[in-house]
Amino acid sequence: MSAVTGPVQDAPVTDVPHAGALLTITGADRPGVTARLFAALAELPALEVADVEQVVVHGQLVLGVVVHEHGSTDDDVLVARLAPLAAQVGAATGVHVEVEPAAGASGLAADGVRRHHVIVLGRPVPPDAVGGAARAIADVGGNIDAIRRLSDYPVTSFELTVSGAEAAALRAALGAVAAATGADIAVEQVGLARRSKRLIVLDVDSTLVRGEVIDELAARAGRAAEVARITAAAMNGELDFEQSLRARVAALAGLPVGVLDEVREHLVLTPGARTLIRTLQRLGFRCGIVSGGFTQITDPLAASLGLDFAAANTLEVADGVLTGGLVGEIVDRPGKARALARFAAEHGIPLDQTVAVGDGANDLDMLTTAGLGIAFNAKPFVREQAHTALNQPYLDAVLQVLGFTRDEVLDAG
Repeated sequence: MSAVTGPVQDAPVTDVPHAGALLTITGADRPGVTARLFAALAELPALEVADVEQVVVHGQLVLGVVVHEHGSTDDDVLVARLAPLAAQVGAATGVHVEVEPAAGASGLAADGVRRHHVIVLGRPVPPDAVGGAARAIADVGGNIDAIRRLSDYPVTSFELTVSGAEAAALRAALGAVAAATGADIAVEQVGLARRSKRLIVLDVDSTLVRGEVIDELAARAGRAAEVARITAAAMNGELDFEQSLRARVAALAGLPVGVLDEVREHLVLTPGARTLIRTLQRLGFRCGIVSGGFTQITDPLAASLGLDFAAANTLEVADGVLTGGLVGEIVDRPGKARALARFAAEHGIPLDQTVAVGDGANDLDMLTTAGLGIAFNAKPFVREQAHTALNQPYLDAVLQVLGFTRDEVLDAG
């Protein structure tokens, strides 16, 4: 289809004065209701369907349809013409059909107003989380257009479609609700970009797996307390990551290389990790890990999970023991972001179609570089800077943030 490039273009049909009506259909859902309604509307050839929204809640149908009639500007006249047709559809299908003026509306949400998805997650979701979210949305000028359940296991999650609210104000207001109720509340802009994600990178320590590998190695070297203090300071952003990494690795000097195999064999995946990776792979995602840890641990882990890529630091080994040094490029905070960009480029995927998940200060550049950065059980200052945050113990809750329902996850499995 060729585009018009000159200065003069036909005005969009929606700019032409027209009459508008909103039909709202409610009742027990059954096959054929939608088809019968639109077949009836087709009997009025001057009509144009401007918007449609439908939801079924526990077998109860709510369907809204906005129609325009060009050549007329009187909404009340159009409503009067549609009333007999609505009555016929209701009598034939057993649903209630209400017709009212659309007051010039171009759709079920105000034209030009950005919409957002608000995802509320919990184990369980407390009523005050939903109620608080609804109040917060209203307080910042938003309207809830639709609500649907995404999952009931392992976490319960609901998705609210919200129009009319500015993103920053919406996130701030809902962040306060999340903090007060203990529920997770994520905000994403509605649009194709949400379902266009095609690559995900996961941090390893305390994200893909439980615990910190370097702490396990330090325990075997008899330096656990010293290294744990340095690790905590680094993850909280109190120390430069490369400096802290070298200090911790130095504490491992003299450790037999076989200890790496022992630690790797005892790794415990975060609950939901396999489900997340398996589901995204079957949906066509490229999946990988980017870690401030060590390739001697992460490369075999990536191979066992069938991942597409992995990046981490490499411990120096000489004569069968760790030297306390590193070889090659350091994967630190900026290094993680570079690895994400490199993997995306290798697979021909724009950065805005990528997802990053992590928990520490050294993940921040990666989280903000990705199209969607998710702080997973992260430190407070990391949650504040990421696009969204999850504080659930299940890694596959990431799927709900991406908008996938539990049924879609099961189908992908």
